[in-house]
Amino acid sequence: MELTIRDKWISLRESGKVKDLKGNDVLNVQGKFWTFTKKKFIKTLDGEVKYIVRNKFWTLFHYKAYVLSPDGKVEALLTNKIFSLHDRYLIDTKLGKLEIKGNILGYDYHILLNDKEVGHVARKISLRDSFVLSLDDDQDMYFFVALVVALGNISKQKAEDTAAAMS
Repeated sequence: MELTIRDKWISLRESGKVKDLKGNDVLNVQGKFWTFTKKKFIKTLDGEVKYIVRNKFWTLFHYKAYVLSPDGKVEALLTNKIFSLHDRYLIDTKLGKLEIKGNILGYDYHILLNDKEVGHVARKISLRDSFVLSLDDDQDMYFFVALVVALGNISKQKAEDTAAAMS
C-alpha cells in the first residue's frame, strides 16, 4: 500500500490530506489553530478520530512526539536526538522494537519492526510538507500515518529551533 501525506497549501491549523495512489482521499489530518505542541488529529473521512499526534512540550537533548489513542492513551513515543549525524527515531510501542532510520539529509526513511523492514517513507521536495508512505499490506495504516505525521512534527520543530538559533 502506498499513501501520500501532504499539508494543505494554506492552513492556519497545519492540516493536511492523506491520499492513495489514484489521488483519492483516504484520511484527514487536522491540526489545532494554536498549540505549542503541534497537536494533530488523524481522522477518517467521516470524522472519526483514529490517533492524536503531538510533540512533547519541553525536552532536553531529544525531540519527542507522542502518538495517542482517541482517549489520550500513549500508543507510541518517538525520540530523536538533537545532535545526530543521521536521522534516527527510536519508538516505544506495544508492537515491538520499532525504529525509523533516515539518511543524513532526512529525505529517505526505512521503517523497521523487530529488525525487519515493514515500510518506507520518502520526503518529497516541496514548498509544503509532503511524504510518501509505502507500507506492507498487513500493517495498521492509521498507526503508521500517525507515525509519519509525528516525524513531520519533529522535523518542523527542528527547523523552527534552527531558525530561532540563527536569528
